[in-house]
Amino acid sequence: MASFPFDRRAIPAGASITHWTTRDSWALRCFSWPVTGAPRGSILFQGGRGDVIEKYLETFAHWHSRGWTVTSFDWRGQGGSGRLTDAGNCGHIADFAQYIEDFEAFARDWMARTPGPHVIMGHSMGGHLVLRGLVEGVVRPDAAVLVAPMLGLKGPFGAALGERLARLLGGVGNSARPAWKSNERPYTTDTRESLLTHDPDRYQDELWWQQTNPGNVTGPPSWKWVIEAFRSTRELRAHPALRTMDVPVLALVAEHDGLVDARAALALLAKLPDARIVRFGKESAHEILREVDKVRNRALGEIDLFLEARVRGA
Repeated sequence: MASFPFDRRAIPAGASITHWTTRDSWALRCFSWPVTGAPRGSILFQGGRGDVIEKYLETFAHWHSRGWTVTSFDWRGQGGSGRLTDAGNCGHIADFAQYIEDFEAFARDWMARTPGPHVIMGHSMGGHLVLRGLVEGVVRPDAAVLVAPMLGLKGPFGAALGERLARLLGGVGNSARPAWKSNERPYTTDTRESLLTHDPDRYQDELWWQQTNPGNVTGPPSWKWVIEAFRSTRELRAHPALRTMDVPVLALVAEHDGLVDARAALALLAKLPDARIVRFGKESAHEILREVDKVRNRALGEIDLFLEARVRGA
């Protein structure tokens, strides 16, 4: 949507990659891009499972060009924020509460050191964790944006049976081992590319970054991650505070998403007292902000309008 040339395969001038240390001395890989002059406000954007900061540089550039400072970090155990298991590049977590602890500490520090108003955004797993953090009251930004949020896992067996099977299969042996060998879903014939985006060039950008920084590549999740993802999404869907969480929310949902359960997301989002839901059809795969220009521009336009209408001082 930006009208200026942008190199999606380079860290932009003025931005920096650093590390932020958690309470237990874990180093999270961070991205910071301040603006020159008076900022419109600050955005904290959190990616999904296996994501790295670099996948969203083009989107960061759009918000930065509109006057927003932009910050992001790779979740613990993935990207450039280290690993929690010896099983190669497996994405592991013992409990999603650990993600929330990191998110709470980082977001509070971020809000204290960056200019308001403050907006927190999350894609996929990041969307789930952002909403869970809001519902649990660990942080209160001026607004939130959820992009293809992981509010239910996509699977052939349904949530209840899927969770039981995950606990059965993952409970045998080391639950930190990879749940499958490759791809985003073990039971599908769809390619990883088709599950993520219809834009081949943007998909190739991700592969380029993987080849450039192979140490940041996160492979399949561990069985424990799968088990905890089922549990965390189930508990969030039933959380009584959903109906009283009044932070303004914009949610972008891809109805034909092959990775997360769009129907579960729509049902949960309907419980929020102040949420605008924008639906995308077959034109969009999971990564709405990395889709073909027509889809991506619509998504960015919806976010811009939401921020202008709902964020005071923006």
